Amino acid sequence: MKALCWFGAHDVRIENVPDPEILNPRDAIVKITTSAICGSDLHLYDGYIPTMKKGDILGHEFMGEVVEVGKEVSNLKKGGRVVVPFTIACSNCMFCKRDMWSLCDNSNPNAWLAESLYGYSGSGLYGYSHLYGGYAGGQAQYVRVPYADIGPLKVPEGMSDEQVLFLSDIFPTGYMAAENCGIQPGDTVAVWGCGPVGQFAIKSAYMLGAERVIAIDRIPERLRMAQEHGRAEIINYEKEGDVVEMLKQMTGGVGPDACIDAVGLEAHSTSVGAITDTIKQKMRLSTDRPYVLRQAIQACRKGGTVSLPGIYGGFVDKMPMGAAFAKALTFKMGQTHVHRYLRPLLKRIQGAEIDPTFVITHKVSLDQVPQAYDMFKHKQDSCIKVVIKPWEA
Repeated sequence: MKALCWFGAHDVRIENVPDPEILNPRDAIVKITTSAICGSDLHLYDGYIPTMKKGDILGHEFMGEVVEVGKEVSNLKKGGRVVVPFTIACSNCMFCKRDMWSLCDNSNPNAWLAESLYGYSGSGLYGYSHLYGGYAGGQAQYVRVPYADIGPLKVPEGMSDEQVLFLSDIFPTGYMAAENCGIQPGDTVAVWGCGPVGQFAIKSAYMLGAERVIAIDRIPERLRMAQEHGRAEIINYEKEGDVVEMLKQMTGGVGPDACIDAVGLEAHSTSVGAITDTIKQKMRLSTDRPYVLRQAIQACRKGGTVSLPGIYGGFVDKMPMGAAFAKALTFKMGQTHVHRYLRPLLKRIQGAEIDPTFVITHKVSLDQVPQAYDMFKHKQDSCIKVVIKPWEA
């Protein structure tokens, strides 16, 4: 089969690789009909996530048709359409039973690697380094799906791939980020980053009762999408000055009730502090660029919540923890418990509360994916979300 393989920073290639096989009785093999490039894939593309190996297959947002099932998978049938959560979970451990699926104790065969870095291991992830299990990803023509008796969601008749594809990651991720804010009627929520996760966080904040959402970014088309599709007020931080001061002015000096960092470890800014972050990261003196996180802490109102769907990979410095402590802020973060949200969010799509296809700007064949990564990274051609069709020319 064809698959998109990682060979180093900014070096991804389409290769012919062996087809996946059933390895465990709870496995399934899925023929991928639609996949996507995620913003967090760029952390791999840029070389910031450790334990990658040459030839690793990337991709964790995908769906398709079941072509083979293990003997213990009775809920799926050949030919059935499924969307697959990017977190791999067993359903039997303490964390799965508590609905904290991304903290699964049993799905990461390389748990010792994560434990050596973080003290504990979360769940395995598709296509996201050997730190998270070394599982082959879904930017390919086929994929092995472990724990297929619990993970994949059957796609209802009449729904297109594009309508349900983002249940695999970015819609639940944006929704959980908003849910973590504990939004009350009348609240104002600020969202840093108007990429796909940020767009879904904006939509979700309104679905959960926010009165105002303020979106912060610098890319005109992303800000336009947040404004036109998400009904957000917008701040272009390159043109409008001090974001923290602007948020104070827009909220009567109080600050947003909740702040969502949908950017993570590769935050961009032109400030002196952000430039220092970039230099330290490139010299491997620091793992992350936490500029947005600092702003969120500084901007959030007293007693508010800072929610982090944006990925952080290691250690951060110059954090204003004094401000966080003095203001009694609450922090909520983590990989998305995708399994928890699959069915509730599917109902919202079916009920026409949201059409997830609004974020799609580009569709490509598998052969075009290396070029699409470069386009996505450099924000070329107004690119916001790339969908992949592995079997189309």
